[in-house]
Amino acid sequence: MLPTIFFGHGNPMNAISSNVYADGWRRIGQEIPRPRAILCISAHWFVPETGITVSPAPRTIHDFWGFPEELYQVEYPAPGDPELAQEVQKLLLPLNVVPDISWGLDHGTWSVLRHVYPEADVPVLQLSLDSTRPAAFHYELGRKLAPLRGEGILIAGSGNVIHNLRTYDWSGKRRDPYDWAVRFENRIRELILAGDIQQVVDYQSLGPDAALSVPTPEHFLPLLYVLGSAQPGESIRFPVEGMEGGSISMLSVQVE
Repeated sequence: MLPTIFFGHGNPMNAISSNVYADGWRRIGQEIPRPRAILCISAHWFVPETGITVSPAPRTIHDFWGFPEELYQVEYPAPGDPELAQEVQKLLLPLNVVPDISWGLDHGTWSVLRHVYPEADVPVLQLSLDSTRPAAFHYELGRKLAPLRGEGILIAGSGNVIHNLRTYDWSGKRRDPYDWAVRFENRIRELILAGDIQQVVDYQSLGPDAALSVPTPEHFLPLLYVLGSAQPGESIRFPVEGMEGGSISMLSVQVE
């Protein structure tokens, strides 16, 4: 049974940076059993349907603007796994999971995985987030995907528990996170550790701190796939922690 992990990916520059986040991701790759393949749910494939990549050689997508040229030169040539994509489609029936040949690996996936598996030698698939569905739908998909963990598949979510770019300090001068960000992250931690996952799914009911921390859902929803694929009695830890720009949580959640 492989772990299931939510990665807080943060700024795309983390892909080429040497920092505590990259170090933490690298340790995860060294410590967990090597997966047969990775199924990643990234905040950056947020479309009005559930799709899955079926290309045997998914392209590296540079889905960001205004960054140094070095970042646009990064390639993550991990293979795909069309057979696993078909298995995922069957697991999620009667939901119609649309096979997608045009998408590839966006930066929510490769910016983290190039540290976890720098050789890009583990097959990677992406499952899209259906933007038309409520949070409970995404949690239930995570539950349906759980059997993959026993087949050597790493189910990975990539987003951020807190993701508010309007309040993000792009100058790099802000050292302390906003009070509301600290409160919300602590609340989510407490709920996860207490096993009160329903309140995490119903995060919008957690008050003003939630509204500031999750102004749009796409970076929070990947966490629900990871929590959905968790099994009773498993341990939970937070192998990577921190806050970027005052309002982006780098928290990782590992269930094993």
